[in-house]
Amino acid sequence: MANIVPDSFKTDLLKGKFSFDTSGNSGSTFNLALYTSSASFSTSTTAYSNSNEVSGTGYSAGGQALTNLGVAVSSNIAFVDFADETFTSATITARFGLIYKNSSNEAVLVLDFGGDKTSTNGDFTVAFPAATSSAAIIRLGDA
Repeated sequence: MANIVPDSFKTDLLKGKFSFDTSGNSGSTFNLALYTSSASFSTSTTAYSNSNEVSGTGYSAGGQALTNLGVAVSSNIAFVDFADETFTSATITARFGLIYKNSSNEAVLVLDFGGDKTSTNGDFTVAFPAATSSAAIIRLGDA
């Protein structure tokens, strides 16, 4: 499975329900929740749920707030990205991550880690790609 952009996010984005401006500029706050390999995601995923969410030392239900790097445009592609997110001193195993809007729990993006990733009393870091028009985690533009 690859990363999934839920259909609800696509339509809600066009309805103006999300602001990816930085939080200091009235942007929405986004969280990253982690899930086990038992979780089931598809384009029909609409919201954060605690079903099959990881549990363990260093992780709290709902995940953690992401640092939004803001919106930019380059080469006719608009993009947004987030700073890498670290769950410190964590003992967890995760297969998926869900980025969602904190205030409404609306799903934005399902991250597929490609297999179980484990930390044992150490940092569990989700590394986001570079904030560029060719690599950022969310990009809109001409193909």
